Amino acid sequence: MGLLSGVLLLPLAPVRGVVWIADRLIDAAEAELYDPGVIRVQLAALNLALDRGEIDLPQFEREEERLLDLLERKPLRSFGDTYGPSGNSRMNRTEGAAEAKRTAGGTA
Repeated sequence: MGLLSGVLLLPLAPVRGVVWIADRLIDAAEAELYDPGVIRVQLAALNLALDRGEIDLPQFEREEERLLDLLERKPLRSFGDTYGPSGNSRMNRTEGAAEAKRTAGGTA
């Protein structure tokens, strides 16, 4: 960033700071959501609840499938990667999904 653009964009510094904090919060939430250790603990608690009769079998199966899907799913962006393909903007979920289709051979 040049001196002139730095001076001109200085009023936006608070906004960029808020965006940066929001990005860190999203990273932390995704890390917890997709953490295999956390998901395995939730699966164990779910099995225990079924054994104790606290939940019925259909409810157990729905929740187990949701947790197993989370365990198999990968986040659309790696943690800490805040820049998309152009290198200057945040990759949103739509761009990530389109990129995944392109790399898999589909069209987006």
